[in-house]
Amino acid sequence: MQRPVAPYMAPQTKERSSGILSGLGAVGKAATELEDAGSPTCGAARNEKRVLLKTVTDILSRPGLCCSTMGEFKVHRVRFFDYMPSAIRALAFQPQRERIAVARTDGSVEIFNRADCFFQEKVIPGREQAATEALAWVGDRLFSAGLNGEIIEYDLDNNKTKYTVEAYGGPIWTITSNTQGTHLAVGCEDGTVKLFEVHQDRIQFERNLAKQKGRIISLSWHPSGSKIVAGMMDMIHIFDTETGQSVHRLLVERGIGTSRSQECVVWSVVYLSDGTIISGDSAGKVKMWDSHTGTLIKSHQVTKWDVLTLSISQDETSLAVGTSEGTVVQFQFLSMVLGQEDKEWVRTRTFKNHTHDVRAVLEVNTAIVSGGMDTQFVVRPLLDKIDERSQASALRNIQFPHRRLVSCARKAGLLLFQYPGHLELWRLGESEGNGMSGSVLSVKRKPEKLLHLKIKGEEHICCSAVSPCGGWIAYSTVASFRLYRLHCDNNNVSITKVSKLPKVLSSANQICFSSDSSQLFLASTCSSVHVAFLNQSGCKSVSTLKPKSGSGQAINLLAASEDGEWLASANSDHEVQVYNLKKMKPHCTVPVHSSGVSAMAIHPTTNNLFMVHADQQLIEYSIEKKQYTDWSRQVQRHGLHSLWLERDTPITNVTFNPKNPAHIILHDMYMFCIIDQTLPLPDQGSQFYNQLTLRSMPEKERKKHSHAFKMCKIFKGLLFVELMEDQSLVVVERPLLDITAQLPAPVRQKKFAT
Repeated sequence: MQRPVAPYMAPQTKERSSGILSGLGAVGKAATELEDAGSPTCGAARNEKRVLLKTVTDILSRPGLCCSTMGEFKVHRVRFFDYMPSAIRALAFQPQRERIAVARTDGSVEIFNRADCFFQEKVIPGREQAATEALAWVGDRLFSAGLNGEIIEYDLDNNKTKYTVEAYGGPIWTITSNTQGTHLAVGCEDGTVKLFEVHQDRIQFERNLAKQKGRIISLSWHPSGSKIVAGMMDMIHIFDTETGQSVHRLLVERGIGTSRSQECVVWSVVYLSDGTIISGDSAGKVKMWDSHTGTLIKSHQVTKWDVLTLSISQDETSLAVGTSEGTVVQFQFLSMVLGQEDKEWVRTRTFKNHTHDVRAVLEVNTAIVSGGMDTQFVVRPLLDKIDERSQASALRNIQFPHRRLVSCARKAGLLLFQYPGHLELWRLGESEGNGMSGSVLSVKRKPEKLLHLKIKGEEHICCSAVSPCGGWIAYSTVASFRLYRLHCDNNNVSITKVSKLPKVLSSANQICFSSDSSQLFLASTCSSVHVAFLNQSGCKSVSTLKPKSGSGQAINLLAASEDGEWLASANSDHEVQVYNLKKMKPHCTVPVHSSGVSAMAIHPTTNNLFMVHADQQLIEYSIEKKQYTDWSRQVQRHGLHSLWLERDTPITNVTFNPKNPAHIILHDMYMFCIIDQTLPLPDQGSQFYNQLTLRSMPEKERKKHSHAFKMCKIFKGLLFVELMEDQSLVVVERPLLDITAQLPAPVRQKKFAT
């Protein structure tokens, strides 16, 4: 059945923009065309979006050769993708494998590898009305609980929910596991603390601890597993897990002034091995209690607002505190007098890396990790625990996912934007003429929103793609896969759902089309790939490719060759498999690197597989020869420049320039880079000069500073960079200020002289 879709013609305004590109590497002037595209309003008016189109001439200039132009691009600078990350609600650390789980308010869960430069290895999509309140690791198993009253265990191999268990206590506010890994405890709205026994494949309800009046907000086990402390309204209870009875009740003092009439919420508690209990509450206080006597040891007024979260280091000598005014405070257990053994908790540092509530915090070895309402995942290094400058000493502010949310039809000039609950298809605008470098180009055709495809059901989209010809759109949730035929006839747009799909195409972790749009590749379970052969009516047949390794991990990247002969897949075990699509069987396995693959692509001319890893290493592998290329071996011998290696965000996309096969185009969140494989690699003493500076140098000096890396940092919040078939460059930006503008107002803070 066809659904007609009316194209959307956006209103346009003009504004000025700098025509100078600036960055670490080669830069130049740009002819600029600005288009402002709005999107359809639904109820309230939407904010205005922008598209900027640029012609860049000197980004690819070769220093030392009279600055001869190696390429000229018209750059579509797209700003109408309204990507909005969800707030972070909970964090949990798995110390053995050094994994950090991040729960967001849209129900999604992300897994970061601390040992691999905090690379986002996995994303488990959320569901509507399924916000997560808390997370807990039990060994390698991850559990969550939320206000829907359910406990969820996740299938981390296939990035989905494994099963759910109803707690029957109303909304669940907190979940925690004991050190022994045998039990989970959840705090419920009805005032019960429920214990669940952890079995090999399930969890089973065991008992309720003594019921209290009022909801259980926070929980913490004693390291011995014999006691649990529970934070509530105006009080803290200590439970004996053997008898199930409350052995102590600690009364929490309310705030000063008008806040005394309000209940004091104990948002977070920590139970130390020496019997000390630390609490954080809505009165802005961090308190230390003696659990043996039930008395208050010391109280610290940290903020006028709420203390929302606490986290203790593994050696119990450092405490991280998150507040509702966006600060993270560190306490340390120190001796006040040199040479004496008596110690106490002392406030030592205050960090201000958030603008809104810090809802979750972790102290992880050499850093404090925090997240909250401003959606940022912040890694703040503790420099006193780091010996030398390295990636570990960098402040990381992870705002965007380490995966692509944008795909493009290179031949049709279309962009597909992936939102959690819908897809948007846009046609790029056009300019009149080419213009001179630095001039503003006039608009011949404005960008058009062609399609708004809303999915059915509660599941969120986990992956999507548009075919290079623009004739197919595919997306998948955890539970279902959908394929549509797209019909564009001038201003008339319609789509047809392909209804009869083979049962094996039930869902996918990644989706990719072949360059001629005749094949569709779907990453399935156990690192297998389904190859669907398409015709005008839909899917005519399916073949399945399975790796020789037998890995059970989900595939997170797919790359197909331009000639349709090769397909590469990468999974979260760092395995990269290459398949021969002519013979439909495995061809080779790339040697496993210690770091995960963040982006990869197959060169259209040489069929070499180019991979970028989370540790910023660059690897080029010859598929036909089944070995590293000479250029890749040179990189490994020579080493990469420290400015490249010390970047704190991974490369998320790789593309090539068919007219200049030696050029590789890649980008991360802050910059895009063009690598010229014909030029020498930079030495550690090399400088990354501005192109205008290079031009002003004598020719001999220019040759001295010439090297392969050309980096540009004029673009902000990069989500996607791709070279289209007409040699125009598409750059999709999401400036952080646009995200901040959509956040709720932070707590009011009185500033000096206001």
